[in-house]
Amino acid sequence: MNNQPIIAVTSGEPAGIGPDICLDLANLDVATRIVVLGDLDLLQQRAQMLKKKVKFQLYQPENKPLPNVLEVIHIPVKSTVIAGTLNVENASYVLDLLNRAYEGIQKGEFAAIVTAPVHKGIINESGVSFTGHTEYLAEKSHTKQVVMMLTGGGLRVALATTHLPLRAVADAITKPLLIQVLTTLYQELQQKFGLHQPRILVAGLNPHAGEGGHLGYEENQIIIPVIQQLQQQGLHITGPVPADTLFQPFMVRKADAILAMYHDQGLPVLKYAGFGESVNITLGLPFIRTSVDHGTALELAGTKKANSSSLFAAVAAAVNMCKQQKYIPIC
Repeated sequence: MNNQPIIAVTSGEPAGIGPDICLDLANLDVATRIVVLGDLDLLQQRAQMLKKKVKFQLYQPENKPLPNVLEVIHIPVKSTVIAGTLNVENASYVLDLLNRAYEGIQKGEFAAIVTAPVHKGIINESGVSFTGHTEYLAEKSHTKQVVMMLTGGGLRVALATTHLPLRAVADAITKPLLIQVLTTLYQELQQKFGLHQPRILVAGLNPHAGEGGHLGYEENQIIIPVIQQLQQQGLHITGPVPADTLFQPFMVRKADAILAMYHDQGLPVLKYAGFGESVNITLGLPFIRTSVDHGTALELAGTKKANSSSLFAAVAAAVNMCKQQKYIPIC
């Protein structure tokens, strides 16, 4: 019986830096058991390329994890991997990693999933429609509403919409959507972060938060009524606040989280404040999922230049959320 929660880490796009940074988990000192999902031969080859001395052990649930040893669930790649060069034949391998991690979550084998970066383009090129980890795991778990939130640099920034063209954002901002997103955000801040009465600041969609309707109608007709409705239910929500002043220190100090209306409204600020050490968290799933704040960085794969800080932060965040939920492993 292992008393530590098991964190499954998917190694992501094999041609990118995912395998590189996963190697560093062998020496990460956290009170949990970390299991990397990936091709063992690939990981060994990348360790040799990077001149990293890493000891490997194939994962067996009943085995006791050893210090400074990387436990691996071997999932073979489909074709040859060249660091820095995408291969469409390995797109299904990336999805195999996610599917095995989700299978472990369903069985109670894993307490959380941490994901290294994938390349959306190459997966779509293979014929599989893929917009991101967030949407993929939501569909697999039949979760109707998830919320993408990044933490870092002293900020928590959640998104009302995620991977949409800017032209489509305004149409996507509806009362039902905002009610679901804000309710999910509020509840998850309570359950996974231990905040009894979380305070949420909501950004406006339009410049100057619509300027009383002169620069757009969404604030007056959609965002404000939703905020007022949730305030009446006892939720501590403020807004809409113009996005160009929302991230001032005197505003941020008053909030436990900020809800931005779209991807590039909130995330540039957060990534400026803490890039490389930020964490992407999917809220609303029936399990814990965190990820790095960066992409596959193909140009850095196999060069010794990849930084593992965000992966370490993602693992630490998953561990902290497991503790908050008082996760009790069954294996």
